[in-house]
Amino acid sequence: MRMAVPSRKSVIFQGAIVLTIAGLLTKIMSAAYRVPYQNIVGDIGFYIYQQVYPFYGIAIMLATSGFPVIVSKLFAEYGEGHNPADLRRIWRVSSVFLVLTGLLSFTLLYTGAGWIAGIMGDMHLQPLIEIISFSFLLVPFVSVLRGYFQGMHHMFPTALSQVVEQAFRVITIIGLAYILLKSGSSLYKAGEGALIGSLTGSAAALVVLVIYWYRRDRVELAGPSQPSQIRIRDLVKDLLLFTFTICVSSLLLILIQLVDALQLFSMLINKGMDPTAAKTLKGIYDRGQPLIQLGTVVATSLSLSLVPLISSAKRRNDEKFIRDKINLSIKVCLAVGAGATVGLIGIVEETNIMLFRNNYGSEILGILSLSILFTSLSMTIAAILQGLNQTIYPAISVIAGVVIKIVLNLALIPKYEADGAAVASVAAFFVVAILNIYFLRKKQYKLNDYRSIVKIGLSAILMLAVLRGYMAGFEWIFGRNRALASIEALTAVAAGGAVYLYSVIKLNVFSNEELDIVPFGTKIRLWSHKKRGGKK
Repeated sequence: MRMAVPSRKSVIFQGAIVLTIAGLLTKIMSAAYRVPYQNIVGDIGFYIYQQVYPFYGIAIMLATSGFPVIVSKLFAEYGEGHNPADLRRIWRVSSVFLVLTGLLSFTLLYTGAGWIAGIMGDMHLQPLIEIISFSFLLVPFVSVLRGYFQGMHHMFPTALSQVVEQAFRVITIIGLAYILLKSGSSLYKAGEGALIGSLTGSAAALVVLVIYWYRRDRVELAGPSQPSQIRIRDLVKDLLLFTFTICVSSLLLILIQLVDALQLFSMLINKGMDPTAAKTLKGIYDRGQPLIQLGTVVATSLSLSLVPLISSAKRRNDEKFIRDKINLSIKVCLAVGAGATVGLIGIVEETNIMLFRNNYGSEILGILSLSILFTSLSMTIAAILQGLNQTIYPAISVIAGVVIKIVLNLALIPKYEADGAAVASVAAFFVVAILNIYFLRKKQYKLNDYRSIVKIGLSAILMLAVLRGYMAGFEWIFGRNRALASIEALTAVAAGGAVYLYSVIKLNVFSNEELDIVPFGTKIRLWSHKKRGGKK
């Protein structure tokens, strides 16, 4: 009896699911570890880590969703015939390009560490920046292997390496920070220890990828073949183009964090704030970063799961399918993003106490919470545009957002301090979202169900009202301390989420057909159908 061989389309779809799950796990770990880390080192220790983190964030994004996507795209497009000579040429050109890029990045960051620390206004950060620079030496090797595996539709090695990398990184960060502080080291030394996680994580990922490479996949580059007809200059041209477009598009959150790292503390010092107070305020401000990351994970993961379908439809010119799935992607993003944004605003003070020990900076976190909706929308539409082979537009939007952030920081921080920086971040994400919407409309694609926006808004308002009432009653009965705030926040999430989900279903934001496509949508549809007593 012959076993059924999975089709190429099935393999690609299964691979996309594997990468989506791995991406979801790593994003959750990336955001969640900062909570125990802040509890270990405090706000000043958190400030130290977050000042330097954006540089590692750039390295990790390039090695995860930047260069591997570019390399896989080259293997998929130029190596479609699996001619070993073609594959070898793509491998060699990509490897040389990425190694040179990594060496250049390392050199600039290592030699410029003192200059960057000076701009930040804290020369004690120089050794930390120097440590981070070494991570760029590992990026090329991790990236080219991941890109090769993805281009050959072997997604499991990439997915496993991402999870292993994040696990080793988190263990190193929390473990070394705790050990160093317990041994009496300074907060800056604890930061140096934590940043070693950038190296252990990347090294662990490289080991996983090399093991898979030697076990099976290097065979595809060997053997007799026809001479390669691929021109090296075409590969280099594509590498340069995609490095700008795809990599810049994936760095939205990190670049906004980098602007704050370069501007906020130094501007607070320049206006006369005490350095210790300025470090504490910056550390409090940075509490918003894990909340924004966690808030966007679900929205982007659910909506981006539809993007491979859009790319496939684009190749077969199925315009109706493309429009339907773009419409659904945006609706999912708006529904989940609005729910996360309004829900966090409703419980921001309790969440702050639960996660970070006190309610300092709750108003800043409330402002930053608005970023969740705009960031989710920006990232979702950017991915849609890339799926439509419009890679230049999302990069332009990100650059515009960074410029807006810099200008507004300069205008608002001197007067409003961290609140001004938070407003500048929200405005930057809003501009990126609006520009991406504009570029999508320019390609004749748009949301065609505007009534769903009103319904989502009504559901969010109802959820917020329920949250306010629930928390007022909870505190009137039980009072408040950290343990009670934790119980209040968690139960409020459950209550608010249930109300919001019920309202979204009751108002028919999504049709039955749309729910059947969205992950977990079928279960939600069956549950709502059961609640209505089986009536159609």
